Amino acid sequence: MNPQWVANRLSDPNLILVDATLPPVGIVPVIDTHARYLQEHLPGAVFFDIDQLSDHTSGLPHTMPTAESFGASMEALGIAKNATIVIYEQVGVFSAPRALWMLRAFGANDVHLLNGGLSAWKSAGFTTENGEVKRPAAIFPAKLKPGAMTTFVELQSKIASHEQILDARAKGRFDGTAPEPRAGLSSGHMPGATNTPFTELTSEGHIQSPEELSAYFAGKEIDLSQPATTTCGSGVTAAIVLLALELAGANNISLYDGSWAEYAQKPEATIEKSV
Repeated sequence: MNPQWVANRLSDPNLILVDATLPPVGIVPVIDTHARYLQEHLPGAVFFDIDQLSDHTSGLPHTMPTAESFGASMEALGIAKNATIVIYEQVGVFSAPRALWMLRAFGANDVHLLNGGLSAWKSAGFTTENGEVKRPAAIFPAKLKPGAMTTFVELQSKIASHEQILDARAKGRFDGTAPEPRAGLSSGHMPGATNTPFTELTSEGHIQSPEELSAYFAGKEIDLSQPATTTCGSGVTAAIVLLALELAGANNISLYDGSWAEYAQKPEATIEKSV
């Protein structure tokens, strides 16, 4: 979605705007994206805290919560399952696709990305607001869609059957020549995986066009008609690759939620290096 499309519908009560900005990785001190949301956001937007909405019992970062927990959280935020939901982030393309995937995975069907996010909104000359937004409680009966999320056991089966696996991490981490940011984890990649760094799918804060993405995946010898599973370090940027696949025309796609943070801890997991 572009800013004009959103601006034309601001008065629509069925439209819900959502800021889903995670702090950028590697920036010290950590950027308080909720504080930035309070300072400036799209009119009526609520804040979707991916960290807070994750399963904190898993021992892994950003793990999907239970359907019951997610549904209750959405209802408290005032996000209805049948609403038109537009997700954006404050700068760049990093975490908003993860929020988009979570909402769709739990049954919301009319969910979109504001391409370019807050920066594009302001560049188009549209106004912003500040302060917390409290919406009335909504109805969100969450249920995880079959196939939306891949588990480690399912991933092992996909590796064995040579299904397409797309890894969003940087090339050095994929190759095994650069360290993982999480202590104790080996870098490298899953057998048969293809490296598709998420930074190659975006440009100047926007996700690329369907035509550009189709050409990119063709160059990587990805068959868009065949099943594909996306992965990354913690399950966040894997959602960028998944969205890019969808925009390019793929429809049998899944996200490995545990991603490398889980995979590299498993003693039975095979890790390959391109060295």
